Amino acid sequence: MKGIPFLAIVLLACAFPAHAQGAMKKDAAVKPADPEVKVVLDSWNEIGRKLTAMAEDFPEDKYDFKPTPAQRSFAEQLLHAAGSNYLFTDTVMGRKPPAGEDPKRDQYKTKADIVAFVKKSFADGSAAILSHGEKGMMTEFVYFPHQKSRVLDIANGIIEHGGEHYGQLVVYYRLAGLVPPESRPKK
Repeated sequence: MKGIPFLAIVLLACAFPAHAQGAMKKDAAVKPADPEVKVVLDSWNEIGRKLTAMAEDFPEDKYDFKPTPAQRSFAEQLLHAAGSNYLFTDTVMGRKPPAGEDPKRDQYKTKADIVAFVKKSFADGSAAILSHGEKGMMTEFVYFPHQKSRVLDIANGIIEHGGEHYGQLVVYYRLAGLVPPESRPKK
C-alpha cells in the first residue's frame, strides 16, 4: 500500500511535463510546404551528390567491373545515368536531346573524365530547373514523340532513374568487396 502513493506521485510528475510539452507543440506554427522547385532541386542535387560520391570513391582499376558479362560496367552505369540527365536538361532548355542516353566508354577514358561528366550533367540539370523557377515547373514540352510532359514530371522521372542506378551501383560496390559511401559510418 505504501508504494501506491509514491507511484501516483511519479506518474503525476511525469504526466505534467509531457502535457506542457504537448501544449507548446500545438501552439507552434506549422511550417509551410517548400515550393515545388525547391523540392525538385533538392532531390536532383541529392541523387547527384550520391552518384558523384560513388564516381569519385570507386577505385579506377575497378571502373570496368561488371557483375556479369551482359551487364554494364561500373563506368558505363555512371555514363548512362549522367547521360540520361540530358534527356531532361536538353528538352527543357529547348535543345534537341541526345539520340541516346549512353555515352560511350571510349569517349570517357579515365575516372577523372567520368567524374567530370557526372558532375556536369547534374550541374546542368540544376541550372535548367532553376532557369524555369516555380512557375515554370508546370511548363509542358514534348518529351517523347507524341507525349507532352511537364518540367516537374520529366525531372522527377530522371531523378527516379538516377536512384535506380544508384541502387545498382551499391550492388557493384558490394560485389567488389567495398562499402558504398552512404553505407559507411558517419564521422
